Amino acid sequence: MFNSRQYEYADITVFMGDRDVTGLRSIKYTAKQEKETVYGKGNMPLSIQKGNKSFEGEIGLLQSELEALTESGISLLDLELKIVATYGNPSNGDTLVIDELIGVQFTEETKEMKQGDKFMEITLPIIFLNKRKLQ
Repeated sequence: MFNSRQYEYADITVFMGDRDVTGLRSIKYTAKQEKETVYGKGNMPLSIQKGNKSFEGEIGLLQSELEALTESGISLLDLELKIVATYGNPSNGDTLVIDELIGVQFTEETKEMKQGDKFMEITLPIIFLNKRKLQ
């Protein structure tokens, strides 16, 4: 039987620096590779050549999570972490999908609040060295 159930935001668990991030608002990560078509005789490409890979993204946190990350006095920009994102809920019969982001570093630290805000949500850009799928 085909199961068409989709993962929900409530089904994600993120560990950052070996800590469950309960103030997670969003997570986004991308793997990229430079690719270029190679031309020779004629006007049709002969092949596609591959170049460097890069990994980047962003994580949205509540202010309390940011403060917990930096409570040891280390600047956020000096931290290097591992992020483990788990998608799925075993109690619903889901197969867990686990992504491990290795060597995560933050590239910016911005705080912002506007009149009427009930809480501070912070979006932090990240870069990392590699992504592994764990099972």
